[in-house]
Amino acid sequence: MSNLGGLSVIFDLDGTLVDSEPNYYEATRQTLAEHGVPDFTWAQHERFVGISTQETLVLLKERHGLKAPVEELLAETNRRYLALARAATRVYPEMRKFVELLAAEGVPMAVASGSSPEAIEAILSGTGLDASLRTVVSADEVARGKPAPDVFLEAARRLGAAPADCVVLEDAAPGAAAAHAAGMRCIAIPYVAAQADAPEFATAGLLLRGGQAEFSARGAYDWLTEDRPVHSGRTTG
Repeated sequence: MSNLGGLSVIFDLDGTLVDSEPNYYEATRQTLAEHGVPDFTWAQHERFVGISTQETLVLLKERHGLKAPVEELLAETNRRYLALARAATRVYPEMRKFVELLAAEGVPMAVASGSSPEAIEAILSGTGLDASLRTVVSADEVARGKPAPDVFLEAARRLGAAPADCVVLEDAAPGAAAAHAAGMRCIAIPYVAAQADAPEFATAGLLLRGGQAEFSARGAYDWLTEDRPVHSGRTTG
């Protein structure tokens, strides 16, 4: 019997399970270049880590005075991103181990991501993570993206889990804020090291300031087994 009875784990996808940010950057860079903005840098891209592609493009359209509608920019960026994602997306090795460890224990798991359903499906099937991660929620399916809690609450609903019994793994400040707003504990693994001091990360139950370099499957598993809350029970009414 697992030491984790009653617990469910919800993973962010981009920057948490897989290192997809380079592909998102390249897709955005190509789209902007096509629309007359040739000098979009990685440093600029880092500011958008953790918010949806659509919200990113709304802000970039405004900043650069782009004439194309957001829907068109989004379709172009998603098309480019899917091509890049299908060609190569790297799973963090310790994250794969962690998923396998939890799967072996029968822990219910879900993915809750700001990416489109197509992008999530392409990455999970392309990396083989879909074998263990079958419950998937895209921000496209809920009213509000992160930092609102909607995507995590919907994941908990699909898992049949009380929010207080869920632990979220997140790499970005808006995601950590969303987990906190959902009433879930959070393991935070900042993708952008300089953001480790963001106030949103202060609410995390476990903050790995060194990001993925500091994350270990066994360490996270031990933290889950040692740091169990008093079982909340399901609310009625």
